Amino acid sequence: MIMWLKDLHLKFKAPRLRRFLIGDGGSSSERSNNEEASWITGMSHGYHVVEGRRFRIDQSVKGDSDTVVVQREDIGHREVWFYGVSDVRIGSMINRYVQSQLFDRKPKESGIRRKTKDAMKKAYMNARAELNKAVKRDDQQFSIGSVSAVVINGEKMVIAVMGDYKAVVCKNGEARQLGAKHQYTGRSALRIPKVRVQACGSAKEAGKRPSKRLELVIADEKVNSETEFIILCSNGVWEVMKNQEAVNLIRHIDDPQEAAECLAREALTRLSKSSIACLVIRFD
Repeated sequence: MIMWLKDLHLKFKAPRLRRFLIGDGGSSSERSNNEEASWITGMSHGYHVVEGRRFRIDQSVKGDSDTVVVQREDIGHREVWFYGVSDVRIGSMINRYVQSQLFDRKPKESGIRRKTKDAMKKAYMNARAELNKAVKRDDQQFSIGSVSAVVINGEKMVIAVMGDYKAVVCKNGEARQLGAKHQYTGRSALRIPKVRVQACGSAKEAGKRPSKRLELVIADEKVNSETEFIILCSNGVWEVMKNQEAVNLIRHIDDPQEAAECLAREALTRLSKSSIACLVIRFD
């Protein structure tokens, strides 16, 4: 089977802003992108989305893959990167809110981390509230999630995680799930009360699987000499791979684009039944 690769690049009003959105539908089988990220710290990133899978799970969704966002902005003398992997139903809501409340407002450099955490928290809470309304209005069954990371000057990260999507950082070869209660070692983690959303693969499965609560976690983490890379992936990867397995699989791969593709291929090989989207950020 031949896999077609396609990139969608959207340019915004400021020339320094670069944003890439993936997963709003289309006929291609897979999409990928590789980009040098930071001239300050030697960051680089790559992402890969396997398309044409979600429609087999939930035919009510328009678009058959997750949304990947990569966005860069200069705020004063700080370089800020926004990365995200989201379910197509909420990705655009999260991205628009972060754009309007963080990047468009240009906060003071001294308050960037605090403003970032606040913008991420509100973006996710708004998206979760809209999802809850849709569940009540349409009585649909959703299996949904999102994970985002804002990297400030290559030194600090703010992470938002919801649902079964994960952010896993590799430090000296050890996998640490950001936001996990038993693994988190960062500065602070804010847990927002859960909401109940029925998580089923299709309407036929309604009542066969227990309801699932979507907990939102906002955390921050320092980037230091031990930080090798971060993995942001959808549930299609994590349902067939443990955190350390994913880290071990790609640790020897210097190119983050190749690493993202490797994770996606392995998830397919292990017969993952959910959407597969991988984003790898490497600190050189």
